[in-house]
Amino acid sequence: MSFEQLFPGRLPRLVMFDLDGTLIDSVPDLAAAVDCMLHALGRPAAGIDAVRDWVGNGAKVLVRRALAGDIDHCAVSDEEAERALALFMDAYSGSHTLSRVYPGVRTTLKWLKKQGVEMALITNKPEQFVGPLLDDMKIGRYFRWIIGGDTLPQQKPDPAALLFVMQMAEIKAEDAVFIGDSRNDVLAARAAGVPCVALSYGYNHGRPIAEESPALVIDDLRELLPDGCLAPDAGVMSRDSAANPPPRDSIVVVARKHWMKLIKALARWRWRA
Repeated sequence: MSFEQLFPGRLPRLVMFDLDGTLIDSVPDLAAAVDCMLHALGRPAAGIDAVRDWVGNGAKVLVRRALAGDIDHCAVSDEEAERALALFMDAYSGSHTLSRVYPGVRTTLKWLKKQGVEMALITNKPEQFVGPLLDDMKIGRYFRWIIGGDTLPQQKPDPAALLFVMQMAEIKAEDAVFIGDSRNDVLAARAAGVPCVALSYGYNHGRPIAEESPALVIDDLRELLPDGCLAPDAGVMSRDSAANPPPRDSIVVVARKHWMKLIKALARWRWRA
């Protein structure tokens, strides 16, 4: 099982990745921040298992689910959610010592970069947390485009971010692929017209990701590489490359600056989950 199944005789020109549950297991830090928030509100802790089922739709939804103690959060008031969100954002803004990069991620990113494949990161995580987390995990230098959950007005499962990156890269949908772990990722890829490769180990609200019918389901990113490329995770980059990483922050700013142009270009899109 590899890229050969989706792109016979070639590689994709653009690989777009989700972050949480795909490249990084961030639930331990998210759960710690959620429990800190709940403690400040005089509520019992949620715990890591519950938070693992709640993540995937951005910080605002995660906070509302934590307040409700359930996936269904419609009974939570906006005022209550706003106060809790501020507490959560403050708690999560520290270090990410409990998060980890999944096995096979560094090997795969390094191999794709060596092949000249463009890479982008599209996440529903608030933009302010993305850069520091990538820096802590030492994988940010691989991505030419980084879109956070508040970089554009829309979040996944809306396809706007995927379409925006393809427009910026000047790469057509038939030459791109999205790699994620949740229903939102599969739906966003489908709406953008690109195949979705889904990781079995991620966060999909406790449901098997195969139920969403992605193009492929894999257990390890290294399964996408050709035979003979499966080496253990090594150093992320050479010393020279590490000294000159691409200007990631400026790319995110560019996304903010030009989102109105994107919205106008995509005005004809009418998408439903």
